[in-house]
Amino acid sequence: MRNYLALLMVLVVLSGCKNKQPAMAPPVIPVFTVKTEQIKLTKDFVGQTYGLFDISIRARVDGYLEGIHFKEGGRVKKGQLLYSIDPAPLDAKVAEALSMVAQAKTNLVKAESDYKRYKPLAETNAVSQSDYDAAVANFGAAQASLEAAEASLQYAKIQQSYSKIYSPISGIIGRSVAKVGDYVGREPNPVVLNTVSRLDTILVQFHLTEQQYLNLAQYAKAQETLKTPAKERQADILLFFADGSQHTDLGKFDFIGRNIDPTTGTVMVQASFPNTDELVRPGQFARLRLVLTEPVETLLIPVKCLQEVQGEYSVFVVDAENKVEFRAVELGETLQDMVIVTSGLNANERIVLEGLSRVRTGMTIQPQDKAFESVRNNQ
Repeated sequence: MRNYLALLMVLVVLSGCKNKQPAMAPPVIPVFTVKTEQIKLTKDFVGQTYGLFDISIRARVDGYLEGIHFKEGGRVKKGQLLYSIDPAPLDAKVAEALSMVAQAKTNLVKAESDYKRYKPLAETNAVSQSDYDAAVANFGAAQASLEAAEASLQYAKIQQSYSKIYSPISGIIGRSVAKVGDYVGREPNPVVLNTVSRLDTILVQFHLTEQQYLNLAQYAKAQETLKTPAKERQADILLFFADGSQHTDLGKFDFIGRNIDPTTGTVMVQASFPNTDELVRPGQFARLRLVLTEPVETLLIPVKCLQEVQGEYSVFVVDAENKVEFRAVELGETLQDMVIVTSGLNANERIVLEGLSRVRTGMTIQPQDKAFESVRNNQ
């Protein structure tokens, strides 16, 4: 009986040891240490490029296209002959106008002769006053007819000159809409034959919402108040291409549109950039970045650290004892994959970077410091 009790006690002890589980270690959670950074606040926009001048080459008279005197896509000089239109109908109109001038001159000579003959006779009452008045009227009408005929001749010559089309500026010309033999100058046939662009300066037009416009206007007013010199006050404008590369030169504002478009709620803004190598061409879609402020000390955290519920944002903060704390934050501008924190966090605090779904308020974790490589640092 005594042996049986001893065996039973041994079994109870072994059973207790078997059911006792070792304590689980706190989970390893990547964390990000909040730091301050000197940054300029920026805003990105998408715009479209234009040449400094994009001038349409038009056929100002209708007729058959007789010649094209340039290389498509090449450079042309101001005053260079571009197109020639069959001048035969216009030459005929000039000849007709010349004949009208000759006839008007003949009529004027006769009317002047009659007037000079009747004038001394009228002074001696050798002819009736009505005959003299008729001679005076015929002389005046002949003078007016000659002036009208000469004006018609001048107009015909102007129309004749439109059969030769010259480049209004030096620049790059595009593809010709019409070909030799086409009838041009009257709808639906080509009226605009081509476009010549001056590209040493490129223009970029983009649109601001009403709120963005107000923010920029307030910033500009603040700079005026600080009496910042105009050259320093001008905001930097960066231009980025489709491949992500940046244009070598900074741009400047040319103007802001007169009014807010009521259909879109936006206002048009134009900026210009030097384009000495003529790399940028009209019609490109470009990304613009406006630098809105001077460098300021700013708290930045990765966007992936945030939780959002009904427009309210929060993060998980890890305290000195490695316990997780829920904290609401207020945000400013979003910069690519980083966001500015305006309140709720301090520099050097640690926040949960990954595994937000695994942590809860009050739990203890093993924080693992992890660097965050932002894409904005690569631009």
